Amino acid sequence: MKRQKRDMYARAFKRGYLAGVSGKAKDSCPLEQPEVRQEWLNGWREGRTDQWEGMTGVSGIHKLANVTA
Repeated sequence: MKRQKRDMYARAFKRGYLAGVSGKAKDSCPLEQPEVRQEWLNGWREGRTDQWEGMTGVSGIHKLANVTA
């Protein structure tokens, strides 16, 4: 758990990805720091792309292993 808290960039990417896959708007980014916010947006973009390609639910379960690791 401590390692996850230390790496805020990976954590921001993961949260952005999950927001993108669930269909949330990119304006819902809760982060203020520019570098961390950019990672969140990168994750959000990848999540939205996966959602548009149908990688949600069971068909997208293989992507979650890469995101949550």
